[in-house]
Order: sequence, then C-alpha cells, then structure tokens
Amino acid sequence: MDSVIDQIDRALDMTEAIVATVDDERLGAPTPCRDWDVRAVLNHVVGGTHRFAAALTGMDAGAEQDNDWLGIDPQSAYAAAAAVDRAAWHRPDALTGTVRILFGDLPGRAAATVHLTELVVHGVDIALAVDRPDLADDELCAELLATMQEMGGINGFRNPGMFDNEIAVAADAPAHRRLLGYVGRTW
Repeated sequence: MDSVIDQIDRALDMTEAIVATVDDERLGAPTPCRDWDVRAVLNHVVGGTHRFAAALTGMDAGAEQDNDWLGIDPQSAYAAAAAVDRAAWHRPDALTGTVRILFGDLPGRAAATVHLTELVVHGVDIALAVDRPDLADDELCAELLATMQEMGGINGFRNPGMFDNEIAVAADAPAHRRLLGYVGRTW
C-alpha cells in the first residue's frame, strides 16, 4: 500500500480518537484555527472528508462544504465520513487519476497530500482545543512537516489565507507543535 494512503488511514484514526473525547461542552471551545471553535473545525473536517470521497468516486457528497454535517452526533458523523473516505482512498485508481477539489484539479497523489494535511492539522487543532495533545500522532505530524518542506514549502498557500505566516517554535518542541507553528497556528 502507498505510504500516503497509510498516512491518511493513520490521520483518520488519530482524528477519530480525538473526536471521541469531544463532549457537547467542548464543541464551543476555541481552537488554534483562527475564528473557528471545535464544532466549526470538526464540521469542516467531516464535510471536507465527504467531499474528497465524492471527488474520488464521482459520487455526490450530499451537501455543500459549509452545511451542517455534524447534526446532533458529531462522533457518528465523523465515523461515517471516515469510513466513506477510507474506502474511497483505498480504490486502486485513487492516486492515478485527477481529483477536482475546491481550488482546482489535482493529480491524485497531490490531492491525497492536501487531504492528509487537512486531517492532521485540523485533528491537532481539535486535540489542543480539548486539552488532549497526547492524542496527536507526533510521528505522523513530523512526517507531514517533512513532506511539506520537501515539496518546497507552503509559502504559495500563505497568501490566499489557507495558512498564516510561520510561527517560531523551539526545535525540540513536540512535532504537533512544530507542524502547527509551520502552518501559522499559535496556541
């Protein structure tokens, strides 16, 4: 199996463990993702996950990105989205085709990296917001950070507002903190 698919699986698992700790009281907690509380970040992840799966399979996602994907049971909503997403990425042609996402058509491997970034960064956003940084997969965070740097960095995405300017983080900080600093998150 391709390593980026393995990483998506690990990111889905990490985020599921984090989401399992989110109770109704924590849904309104602020996150490192500026202007979004836990509910908004989680809704974005669930909606984005459904939309990626739909793009990979040629199916309809069922709603627009900014719709309410969580309903009254965020954990079940995430679990359902993760199952659909995992199945879509495990299709034999997932990395060989072109995937149409919000900002254009991407080769499958590039789309997988974008999706991996969404899952990992927003998973860590939620983990920090609910005071569970221990659930962040630091090995996966370090792998993603290395991938971003090997691809020449993310500066081209800082201008449109996808990522803020890099925040200095100590070199010996946990990998999830270094990753969030790299994408411009403060916490």
